[in-house]
Amino acid sequence: MLKRQLTTLVEAGTDEAGRGCLAGPVTAAAVIFPRDICIPKLNDSKKLTENQRNDLRKEIELKAIAFSVEHVMQNEIDKLNILNASIKAMHKALGKLSICPEFISVDGNKFKSFKKIPYKCIIKGDAKFQNIAAASILAKTYRDEYMKLIHQKFKNYCWASNKGYPTKKHREAIKKHGITKYHRKSFNLFSNQIKLKLF
Repeated sequence: MLKRQLTTLVEAGTDEAGRGCLAGPVTAAAVIFPRDICIPKLNDSKKLTENQRNDLRKEIELKAIAFSVEHVMQNEIDKLNILNASIKAMHKALGKLSICPEFISVDGNKFKSFKKIPYKCIIKGDAKFQNIAAASILAKTYRDEYMKLIHQKFKNYCWASNKGYPTKKHREAIKKHGITKYHRKSFNLFSNQIKLKLF
């Protein structure tokens, strides 16, 4: 059973999805739960099946006091670098919450202060606290939906299944077809970087 939260304050958990992808946005979510929340099946999104994540997403959105999901797109990732883009996505999600949190629980070990609100970084926090786990599930499911949508225009890259991650098929498709406007040009898209064709 995951812990409910770190404090007795109005606490938001935040996490991101898509940092290691070659294409598409990095997506972050922020979730504020009531302090007495208990969702037994909540866990790190990576430990759940797609169906489990989608079912939990409905429960999270129903039971949360507030939640928000935001993308930072690939062109901005190229400008900012992936770490700063991930933090920006979390800031955007926190800023869209209908309630301003008094404390922020962050998955990982890097963050930048948001509106001078106290925060704590927690390594593997999505496997320890319900609000961070919930944020990881929302970030993952909303990002997956987006990748399935853009897959319809660029089916050669199999984004419906690989979600933009660097699978063998994805890398082979890049070598064969070049890159799209959705690819992160600052990432090493090939084993040996070469001049890329953009369309």
